[in-house]
Amino acid sequence: MTRSYRFISEHRDTFGVARLCRVLGVRRPGFYEWLAAAPVRQQRASAEDRLAGEIAGIHAAHQGAYGSPRVTAELRRRGDAVNHKKVERVMRERGIAGTTRCRRHSLTRPDKTAAAPDLIG
Repeated sequence: MTRSYRFISEHRDTFGVARLCRVLGVRRPGFYEWLAAAPVRQQRASAEDRLAGEIAGIHAAHQGAYGSPRVTAELRRRGDAVNHKKVERVMRERGIAGTTRCRRHSLTRPDKTAAAPDLIG
């Protein structure tokens, strides 16, 4: 839908809005609603860029070890009311990922010489 509206916006001087909407099968009032919502979309994009900068700063401050749950908790500690899904999406879109550490292995090792006696034998 956005592609159609963008196409109409680029070619409306040549063909007219009514004709382009009819050919593309979209509502003409829908196009004007999309056009009126442009400043809100721009504001949301700038707020998301600011959030991405904060996420990158938190991620870098902790040597890249923080993933989305810890980054979300840190943002909430700083006073930002942010949803974990938004943090996950922003991190995924920007290519920010926490490091996965290896699983800890047990420190105890079985004694190979201490075999159980054969009781059935």
